[in-house]
Amino acid sequence: MATLHTHTVQPWFSLTRLHILFHSLALFSLFYYRTTHLLHQPTLPWFLMTLAEAILAELWLYNQAFRWRPVTRSVATEKLPGEEKLPAVDIFVCTLDPEKEPTVQVMDTVISAMAMDYPSGTLAVYLSDDGGCPVTLYGMREAVEFAKEWVPFCRKYGVKLRCPKVFFSPMGEDEELLRTEGFMAEKEQLK
Repeated sequence: MATLHTHTVQPWFSLTRLHILFHSLALFSLFYYRTTHLLHQPTLPWFLMTLAEAILAELWLYNQAFRWRPVTRSVATEKLPGEEKLPAVDIFVCTLDPEKEPTVQVMDTVISAMAMDYPSGTLAVYLSDDGGCPVTLYGMREAVEFAKEWVPFCRKYGVKLRCPKVFFSPMGEDEELLRTEGFMAEKEQLK
């Protein structure tokens, strides 16, 4: 199977390596100084400073793995399989207590997952209500009725904000730019 991304090594990687080597020399000289002057200073503070510097040097060293060979990755969209070859995706939404997890927010999550830009036949959304609350059952029934209109609306107009709560909030007003009157009429009908 072909890779779905391409990567390029940054042209300034030699400068980054030089910078890493310069810092490594500074760290080695610091540790050399600490170990050679260990007996000339008070032991406990000197030991604590050496320990702190060793921990920070180790953390710095771990971070350098990403800087040694910096790459930029990008998706090769021409290599993506067609919609008929996309794998099936299962989305599980779990809830327990409607007081801690409000039913409206859980239903927004379920509806957002259902409205994802993914082929309908390969997307399955499951809601697990471990508390067995009747409010969640009622909310799910209402969400299914709303989703019957919401999902086709999102696909028809290419809506980017798939969460109904966000779409109908002031943050969703960006979706209205350059939209037709039919879009605005259907949006008002959904409200």
